Amino acid sequence: MHIKPHYQADYDVIVLGFGAAGATAARFAADHNKKVLLADAAPFGHEGGNTRYAGQIVGYTTNKQQMMEYYQALTYPMNVPYSMTETYVDGFKDMIEYFKKYLCDPVTYNSIRKKYPFLGGMSPEYPEFPGSNSYDVLMVHEAFFDAGLWKLLRQKVLERTENIDVWLNSRALHLIQDDNEKVIGVQIDRDHQKVEVHARKGVVLATGGFENNREMVRNYLGADHLLPLGSMYNKGDGIKMGLEVGARMWHMWNYEALGLQHGLVFAEPAGKRGRFVVYPLLEKGSLFTIADDGTRYFREDETNRHGHIYEHGEWRIPIRCVHPYIIFDHTKYKEIKKAGWPINDFKDRLVKAKSIKKLAKKIGVKPKILRKTRKRFDKFAKSGCDFAYGRNPKTMRPFDDGPYYAIKMSNDVLNTQGGPERDQYARVLNSNGEPIPHLYSAGELGGICANQYQGGNNLAECLIWGKIAGDRVSLNHDDIAEDVSNTLNGINDLIKGEEKNITLTKDQYLGESNSGIGGKLVVCVTYKDNKIKKVDIVENHESEDFGKRALKIIPHEIEKENSTDVDAVSGASATSRAIKEAVKNAINKAK
Repeated sequence: MHIKPHYQADYDVIVLGFGAAGATAARFAADHNKKVLLADAAPFGHEGGNTRYAGQIVGYTTNKQQMMEYYQALTYPMNVPYSMTETYVDGFKDMIEYFKKYLCDPVTYNSIRKKYPFLGGMSPEYPEFPGSNSYDVLMVHEAFFDAGLWKLLRQKVLERTENIDVWLNSRALHLIQDDNEKVIGVQIDRDHQKVEVHARKGVVLATGGFENNREMVRNYLGADHLLPLGSMYNKGDGIKMGLEVGARMWHMWNYEALGLQHGLVFAEPAGKRGRFVVYPLLEKGSLFTIADDGTRYFREDETNRHGHIYEHGEWRIPIRCVHPYIIFDHTKYKEIKKAGWPINDFKDRLVKAKSIKKLAKKIGVKPKILRKTRKRFDKFAKSGCDFAYGRNPKTMRPFDDGPYYAIKMSNDVLNTQGGPERDQYARVLNSNGEPIPHLYSAGELGGICANQYQGGNNLAECLIWGKIAGDRVSLNHDDIAEDVSNTLNGINDLIKGEEKNITLTKDQYLGESNSGIGGKLVVCVTYKDNKIKKVDIVENHESEDFGKRALKIIPHEIEKENSTDVDAVSGASATSRAIKEAVKNAINKAK
């Protein structure tokens, strides 16, 4: 964007996106004593990008040569420059030292493998590939999906507020270039005003992917819609800004999924997050999944690898459907009911009919095709061989006489990988493969991950290239702009959001915990005569799905039992734990 800007703020470095990559880039630029603006589109309490929703595992190796083999096998047949792969693998090899020096003493998965065997399918995720035994993952502690790494990275930003200003609810619109194509600033939408900010040394793009941009999902991924499992604020801003300044795009088709079967979640309205559920009962028995035309299209019992299932020699994400359904009979319904619904409103979502023909009409597929699909499935189940997709016959049972059920599913997206191509120095490349001056990137936006994905790789590249970007941008010579105002310097929405002024009455006590997915959770407990009279949540930044349910249920259970020794809400263990810890903290103050 070539304009005559009127700068209202002036920084050495601007970092766009406050996930793991952006937090890391900002932290290391600040450690070079640079003044940094860290801007993110999410409001306070929702910053963190996909990092806060991730499993919190980071790739690690002790054997560079074998890890090079493994990563080249993962990306085959895609062409990733050797210099990029080597920089990446060097980062894996140095990851324990990185953690110890910049984050904390880590836990390796191999050291706790017997205690948490469920993660074995991700470490390594492709054990048949050469070099796979060299792969391990690190964690900040013995826990997963609890935002532990994210909260630590966020804290590192908070510790550097002398050098880092944070603007939240501030979406970047355009990069500003001079006549020599050097990136010298950013136009940002803040408080519904377009603000131009000067960047003396450069800009780091760390805005994540385009999971919430339906037009891009259609154009690049070939899907009508995909339900995001992570941030609701990743809308492809970095891709739009990169295109405007002539960046070369790569890996645009590549994305990861997760969930039931090959990466399905229960359907939700547009604008909502998908609910990640693990529920093996929906992968076996008198049950099959249909595509839009009423036919089966994959093996329902196959464990996916981040949404990829085996197909003719390669692991791919299967065909995306507009309205897939899981179909099952009454015997299966009773099994699910006895085990407990996979989500609380599962029963209300079911479509029920006395016959397959009537069920087909209710869900909008041709009865003749659905009847044929059921007939073939029953035949395969009875014969002990799934001639269509090779499903294990032990997981197949012929359908009973009804009634029959359908539940609407949706393809989901964990994250996209495409965006502006970068080099080993985190520099964004133009269409000729040359660095765009003073423009850098890190994280999932134009990340290195292509083709088959190994769990822990994205967070690793956020840390690796986040540091490279923060270090490299700090070395640039200053751009000296005329007519620069610093009117908007010194604003920090992170500090402002952390400050709370809560008035307490008699017998009320505040308690807090940082164990939730969103970080700090604060409760107000009314406590009198050794009895918990009332528990109110006064601050939280938890997830919008299961976390919200725990916020309603757990305080009520604590009041009813007059104890924090209550069961956690399924799917919201971190939120449940945070509420109980906060209540204990408040009671200790009362005593």
